[in-house]
Amino acid sequence: MTGGRLCLDFANTVDERRSARPKELLGDYDRLVSWGAQAGAITAHERRRLLSGAARRPADALKTLVRARALREALFAIFSDFAAGREPGTRTLQPLQDALPGALARLRLGPAREAFAWVWADDDGSLDRVLWPVVRSAAELLTSGERDRLRQCAGDRCAWLFMDRSRNGTRRWCDMGVCGNRSKARRHYRRIRAAG
Repeated sequence: MTGGRLCLDFANTVDERRSARPKELLGDYDRLVSWGAQAGAITAHERRRLLSGAARRPADALKTLVRARALREALFAIFSDFAAGREPGTRTLQPLQDALPGALARLRLGPAREAFAWVWADDDGSLDRVLWPVVRSAAELLTSGERDRLRQCAGDRCAWLFMDRSRNGTRRWCDMGVCGNRSKARRHYRRIRAAG
């Protein structure tokens, strides 16, 4: 996970978005739930319960997957606008606005070590459970003072979103080891070709 925020990692579940053949990483509901567990949005126990519920209600699982992808595309559009220095329009924000009440209504205060913490209420078997932390993460990022740290990878095919936490705020790549190295290799190849 390279986004630095759960909502950005979720928006990044299309790989090589700028290429002729973007890769869908949420191919089915099982992959959505597996992503949620890997990203820390749900626990291993919740993962098992959601997969069991999806097996019993495949039509509902498919509807949830469709909603998840629509939410992902909305988040990608919202945060891409901010990364480009633009304010997203009302229409762009609407899918997130629509998802907020259902997700945030599930938050409760629960005891923690030294204070109380936000916890998710029992979800009555909702297959959307994996999306609630994503929605909350997006709302928190939008209301934080960090929007000016949002960046979009400069990789030719990538377009992933990330938080630039570098000291001088000039990070260009989602991952220097992948997109950054590809760019350096292409520049090196062009220089050698031009010289030779």
